[in-house]
Amino acid sequence: MEFAEFALVCERLEALAGRLEMRDLVASLLPGLGEAELPVFIRFVQGRVFPDWSSEKLGIGPNLLYEAVAYVAGRKRADVVRLVNETGDAGLAVERLLERRQQSSFFSDSMSLAEVHALLVRVASSAGPQSQQAKMRLLRQGFGAMTPLEARYFARLVLAELRIGIGEGTVRDAIAVAFGVDPALVEHAQQAKNDLGEVALLAREGPASLEAVSIVPFRPVRLMLAQQGTIAQQLADFGPVAVEYKYDGSRIQFHRLGKVGRCWSRRLEEVTHALPEVVESLLAATHGDVILDAEVVAVGPDGRPLPFQTVLRRFRRKHGVAEAREAITLVPRVFDCLWADGETLLDRPLAERRARLEALLIDHLAPQQVLGDVESVQAVYEQALTDGHEGVMLKLPGSPYTPGARGRAWIKIKPEAETLDLAVIGAGWGEGRRAGAFGTYELAVQDRGRLLPVGRVATGMTDEDLASLHALVQDLVIAESGASVTLEPGVVFEVGYSEIQASPTYASGYALRFPRFVRVREDKGVDEVETLESLEERYLAQTTRTGADAHRDDPTS
Repeated sequence: MEFAEFALVCERLEALAGRLEMRDLVASLLPGLGEAELPVFIRFVQGRVFPDWSSEKLGIGPNLLYEAVAYVAGRKRADVVRLVNETGDAGLAVERLLERRQQSSFFSDSMSLAEVHALLVRVASSAGPQSQQAKMRLLRQGFGAMTPLEARYFARLVLAELRIGIGEGTVRDAIAVAFGVDPALVEHAQQAKNDLGEVALLAREGPASLEAVSIVPFRPVRLMLAQQGTIAQQLADFGPVAVEYKYDGSRIQFHRLGKVGRCWSRRLEEVTHALPEVVESLLAATHGDVILDAEVVAVGPDGRPLPFQTVLRRFRRKHGVAEAREAITLVPRVFDCLWADGETLLDRPLAERRARLEALLIDHLAPQQVLGDVESVQAVYEQALTDGHEGVMLKLPGSPYTPGARGRAWIKIKPEAETLDLAVIGAGWGEGRRAGAFGTYELAVQDRGRLLPVGRVATGMTDEDLASLHALVQDLVIAESGASVTLEPGVVFEVGYSEIQASPTYASGYALRFPRFVRVREDKGVDEVETLESLEERYLAQTTRTGADAHRDDPTS
């Protein structure tokens, strides 16, 4: 497939509103793609260059892209920025600039899908002191060989924001339709492979290939997620639950094969180098080969847990790890086993996985109790808070481990007001003491690959927060309009709120009442933020309560 053809497909998808129409269009194309093209197409159409499990990154921000486009178009960088500001979309701006480019193309032949992928792999592999110049040359080469329409989607792909409204679920179903297999089998394989591109190749082979997929050491899978809930409702609906502490730490996935141990973060970034003592501890504590789900907690001299941000400072560290190790004590708390001695345990019930975990682990096991009445669970919850933890997790003993899924199989109980993890898509310049930095941030939920605004947050930020947040996002600005800027999505805020309201003001259809900044979720990617469907569920659950209950923080209510 030529990249020009891929661009036309994206243009057609962008014009479609119906999920089934999108699915059918993608499904009609997949059987005709070659062995090398198929996985690349699947990743590209989701706005991704590499598999979800891969640590490879392009390392390109808007400014570098603008410089490359300006060179190819024979314009000044300021011209690019001005047009991005006018359109609010780097892709459209690039397309318009190249429609009237002054330089001729570097190449007369268009690039194939595989050639564009190979070019982006070279971009990601550029390292060292001259890496930015190397990336610039490759971007110029790419844009120089493309038509304006191709350049629109190439620019968006580089910035990881394709803007065609197609989500992972639609692509998964398209694979099932294209190759006549059960969508559940595609989902099963995706949970293990964590790459729909590779899953599409297996689907082409047939159902047997999908059924045979297993998770393997050193290829991380997505972590199972929890949603908020209440003790009373969970017990009423499901009966006895497994109760565990909810730690104020950071999730890791630990893999052991032989004498080698490696760790990945919640975002599937390898953190083995940053957490050597955690790896050492888990190697010493495990029998046999395993894949474990755990939380890393920082503890003080008195043994009490330290704040979440203390752990994150270690996750981010690339240098001075030995000194940091002396300054901050990190301990793992292991609560699940996904794979053991060659056997996948994802489909086994939690109770069975727990039994295997207890047999495999001699230390660092997170405590768990199976309880069936509100009073007993409440007592564990209160003890968790006394011990300095966030709250408790309630898990269904018969539930499988579903990577990347969020549902009522796991719920979290915390004392503070409800919070949402939301993508930051824009900002506004501050006034008064906030002058010189962004004072407000625009937030969004995700819906099938799109990010839909749900409001702005301006409270809960200290002067120190304002400075650090500005530094965090200033290189993500892709457009400006007066006092407002549009940001390349890449940062996630945890935001508290008092109520969700229906609102025609925002594209999501909802707004947050009294939103307040809680913290940056550096352990989360934009693909993990609240979904529109989940937001709607919260809104409906909220409206069924009385006015008094809707604002009550009692976790047993």
